Amino acid sequence: MNTDFAGRLPAALLARGAISVALAFSAATLVYAQTPANVPAQTLTVVMASKLTVLDPVLTASHQTRNHGYMIYDTLLATDANNKVQPQMARWEVSADGKTYTFVLRDGLKWHDGAPVTADDCVASIKRWAQQDRMGRQITPHIAGMNVVDDKTFTVVLDTPLDLAAALGKPSGLPSFIMPKRVAATPATQAITDYTGSGPFKFVQAQFQPGVKSVYEKNADYVPRSEAPSATAGGKRVFVDRVEWIVMPDAMISANALMSGEIDYLETVPFDMTALVKQAPDVTLKVLDKLGYQPMYRFNQTQIPFNNKLVRQAAMYAVGQETILQAQVGDPAFFSTCGAVFGCGLPYASTTRADMIVPSNIERAKQLLKEANYNNEPIVILQATDIPTASGIPVVMAQQLRQAGFNVSLQAMDFMTMLSRRANRESADKGGWSIFVTTWHVSEIADPLRNYGVSANGDKAWFGWPTVPKVEALRDEFLLARNDTERKAAAEQLQDVMLDEGVAITLGEIHTAAAYRNTLSGVLESPAPVFWNIKKSAQ
Repeated sequence: MNTDFAGRLPAALLARGAISVALAFSAATLVYAQTPANVPAQTLTVVMASKLTVLDPVLTASHQTRNHGYMIYDTLLATDANNKVQPQMARWEVSADGKTYTFVLRDGLKWHDGAPVTADDCVASIKRWAQQDRMGRQITPHIAGMNVVDDKTFTVVLDTPLDLAAALGKPSGLPSFIMPKRVAATPATQAITDYTGSGPFKFVQAQFQPGVKSVYEKNADYVPRSEAPSATAGGKRVFVDRVEWIVMPDAMISANALMSGEIDYLETVPFDMTALVKQAPDVTLKVLDKLGYQPMYRFNQTQIPFNNKLVRQAAMYAVGQETILQAQVGDPAFFSTCGAVFGCGLPYASTTRADMIVPSNIERAKQLLKEANYNNEPIVILQATDIPTASGIPVVMAQQLRQAGFNVSLQAMDFMTMLSRRANRESADKGGWSIFVTTWHVSEIADPLRNYGVSANGDKAWFGWPTVPKVEALRDEFLLARNDTERKAAAEQLQDVMLDEGVAITLGEIHTAAAYRNTLSGVLESPAPVFWNIKKSAQ
């Protein structure tokens, strides 16, 4: 996840451009106080938005782990810049009845150790991925069999027609990265230790320093597709010899390092620093991820007072997106209000019940609290302070809820603590919670199958544990729909039920900007940062 910076460098220090001195403020970054003269011309030096700590892309939906996956692994299918699924490692065909998918691997696929990629590897990888991925888990009960035909061909047979390509080609959540069979044999709950992939880069494990530095070298044996690159699809041609991801905990330090030429690429520019970076003469500031992020909040529906539907609706009316996003982001160029649970402007977008969640309606909230006989019961909002795309949201939310008459306690913590805290099912006075806020990449919420918020089966549900059988039934209806008309109808009904019951509430959309030196060319627009196609000039 992204991390906030703790402070600002003295203006005099910045004016002198003394970045090497500035780096001394952080022990984690001191070792990287290099000058352009001693960085190899074909090394791409990158500051990512957050630390890489988990290397197994099946174990976590962390974006940093996903980004690592794209460096060293490949996928059978991929999503292009037009949000269309395309062949990547394999082409595919679907039988007339929609139940049998046949995949044929393309020529030239090799593992980093030189062995050929086989259909056996693909089947083993899909099986492991499907145990952890949300879409994979929903599709698995409908898989009648996966059969290896020959070294390059395998089939997936379903008991009902499903859009398997959408699951295998999605760019985020848990992308279906392909691993060697011996690696994919690792239990899905156990971390892998062998990072052999077939992707365009090789992971230099000996130089990995968790939370500090990750190193990747060009895979000289990689055979790219012939098409032009497009987001995570197309030809992955590598033009640099080495990519180094380094961690700089202070955002001002990393921005100054970019502007002075000591790093090449900054994955995420904090919102309050975009104007500064944009003015730098040798730097390009650009929104590379056109989909962006959806902030979302969940109620704990098992505890007072949000076990009462009217109280949940009162809170939803009180919370207004415009004020929250203005405080969180600032520049309207980087946010938009929107009531679509499944992504603004995407195929399943809807305006149903948007009036409950886009504007703030304090008077309506007060009226509902009165009808619900709310008795000043305390509510606890969890605030993860180290997520730049969401850290300010709970603060404004608390203010709006107080205006409506709620008794609010805002409790600040780091993101990892929040993850642990939100698993607590006790009441707020026993370490539990009432509301938490998180953010999803829009590709992770774009339909009812991949959206974690579409979960309302009580104790088995995602955090918040709502019990709304209609949500579960409509999700299954979407899964089994025979055409897009049926899918859209199910998604529309889902939005209606989810917002009526307060199952998962969107807070609009946020876009972040990356920045890179003008010595780089070929930087791709993509829902995940990718480092193929980039060329680096000496000047």
